[in-house]
Amino acid sequence: MATLPPFASFPEAPWRDHIVPVEWEACLSNWITLAEAHLSLSDDVFASSSAKDESLQSFLSSFMREAASNGSAVLGTSKSAKVLFRQCFSLSSRCLQMPSPPHSLLQWEFLSDFCRVYSKKRTCSLVSRVSDNLQLTTSLNALKKWLVITLDSGLKGDLKLLEARLRRLNHLVHASPEVAAFFLAGSDFIDGLIKCFKIMNPPLRKAIVTTAYLCLIGLTEGDTPKFSMLTDQLYSLKVAAEGHKAGPLNVNDSMVAELVTTTPVLKQVQRRLEESGSGTTRWKSVITTLENFKKPGGNVRPKRPIRRKIDKGKGIMTEDDEVPGEMRIHRMSQISQIQDLFPDLGSGFVSKLLDEYGDNTEQVIAHLLGDDLPPQLQSADRTKDLSPERTRRKSRDIAPRPTPPQVPVRHNVFDDDEFDKLAVDLSNVHFGKRNPEKSADDVLNDRSSAPNKAAILSALSAFDADDDERDDTYDAADAGFSVNDGNADDADDKRKDANEEALFVAYQSDPKVFDRDAATRRGNARAKLKQQTGMTDEAIEGWAVMLARTPNQMRQLEMKYSAFRGDQPALASTAWRASPADSAAEDENTDGGANVSQGGPRGGGRGGGRGGRGGNRGGGRGGRGGNVAGPSGEKDTEDARRRKEASKGSRANHNRRNQRAKKMARGGFAG
Repeated sequence: MATLPPFASFPEAPWRDHIVPVEWEACLSNWITLAEAHLSLSDDVFASSSAKDESLQSFLSSFMREAASNGSAVLGTSKSAKVLFRQCFSLSSRCLQMPSPPHSLLQWEFLSDFCRVYSKKRTCSLVSRVSDNLQLTTSLNALKKWLVITLDSGLKGDLKLLEARLRRLNHLVHASPEVAAFFLAGSDFIDGLIKCFKIMNPPLRKAIVTTAYLCLIGLTEGDTPKFSMLTDQLYSLKVAAEGHKAGPLNVNDSMVAELVTTTPVLKQVQRRLEESGSGTTRWKSVITTLENFKKPGGNVRPKRPIRRKIDKGKGIMTEDDEVPGEMRIHRMSQISQIQDLFPDLGSGFVSKLLDEYGDNTEQVIAHLLGDDLPPQLQSADRTKDLSPERTRRKSRDIAPRPTPPQVPVRHNVFDDDEFDKLAVDLSNVHFGKRNPEKSADDVLNDRSSAPNKAAILSALSAFDADDDERDDTYDAADAGFSVNDGNADDADDKRKDANEEALFVAYQSDPKVFDRDAATRRGNARAKLKQQTGMTDEAIEGWAVMLARTPNQMRQLEMKYSAFRGDQPALASTAWRASPADSAAEDENTDGGANVSQGGPRGGGRGGGRGGRGGNRGGGRGGRGGNVAGPSGEKDTEDARRRKEASKGSRANHNRRNQRAKKMARGGFAG
């Protein structure tokens, strides 16, 4: 027999992206041809040649790996892709059914991908057939040992690789009860899952819970369910949950609590144990204990919204035009008018009345008011409504029927315009901007459509400003901010303020003026106050009583009438001026000028006491005379200078001149 050509491995995703559709179809055709050639061989020839063909094993392994990672869409949607998908299953199935399957197909990776690509119903029997094979057992032993070590290592292990392998293994555990029993043999694997769940890694936690659930459910499946092993594992979960509860961690943050809350493991196990008729009752107490570890509210799933079909009264036109419910708009309007007057009547009964009286609303209302309906309507149900049901039969009667009254049509201001009559110039019609390529500067610089200066001037000349009504918006009476223009109200306010000030000044000077006795009322102070304010005794005394009762008003009046109002009749000069007269006389008159001369500022006064400024300059008789600035050698000048030096000690100078002389005598040094 001639040797068949070898299979090309299934390309990975980066390579598939570079293959054009025509070449991909050619690859599919070649694979299909080779698969058909291998499948057409007899069992003996297939076992001797195809089972030992490494290219076929490599193709199947690569195909299952890529299909499991990316789905069956990796082949495409053509008819050739569907054919190759079926032939790959046939080749794998025939290889696994051989007495000695190829070693590469007995690895757990291939079987997991195979179970993921194809359904459990098609793969379960094939995997169970090879579950006792030594090659598969060796592969699963190596995987279990690695998983137990990595689970126990916690954060020190490769968590990403652990999560990926658990997710990949779950497909094989789901399809094979034997594999599930293999991993739950002993307590090392389940204990590792419980220990590794403590790591706060949500994707890894989800994979751990899924693996535990599939392994436990797998013990209840198969030809010989292993209920004894299942009971032991449930008891181990109970012990682990109780130990976690007694520890310092949160009781709801354990794998057991998450498992019994998010998965139906307890219900599934209980149902299958009851169906099997197991004689032992140990599992009942274990399940009851595990149910107590459910998280509060964790198993409540949101209700799936149910889309209900709403009967809108629509249906196919029927041959019978008088079917209840097939009413035209004007008939429904008539029924509404009658029901407004008789709300207790049903729409079906009103429809019968309209049929009886020829759709005449007035006759129906008159007979209802007179209560003289025909016997068949007297005994009819008056609350009956129209039935929404219709007979869905296709109408064959296409005879024209009279048109019902038309609904009023709404009009607007654009009726009968150029657009309505389709008479508009298409050159003036545009969508969006007329010239989208132009900018704002281009539009402003374009003066072709702008009005010329002559048109603007002619429009302004035709405008008459006198025709416009005067705008009184800002009149004094309307604006609310007018100044005092001598109105009577302003005069009253001023008079009131003057009276109030006079009363307050009188109250501050002598509060007894406001006493309520006869002597005070006949007094001169009261008479003067009455004359000044024009108020009566009762009003004056009442003002004082109200002022005493309201302390706040007293403070307001003090702030209003006792503060400085800016009145200053004289402004004294504060500038310093050198005295041309005797400086000594001026120094002795600094205490207030009580002995100032009686003469004028520049005149020759007679001088009082020691002599004033006027006496000095005008030759007053009472002054001492002399000036420190006078001519040297004169007696008066020398006397004035001597008096000045003698007076410095009393003027806070402390003989500065003498002290300076002593200092200079020592050579200018302080020591």
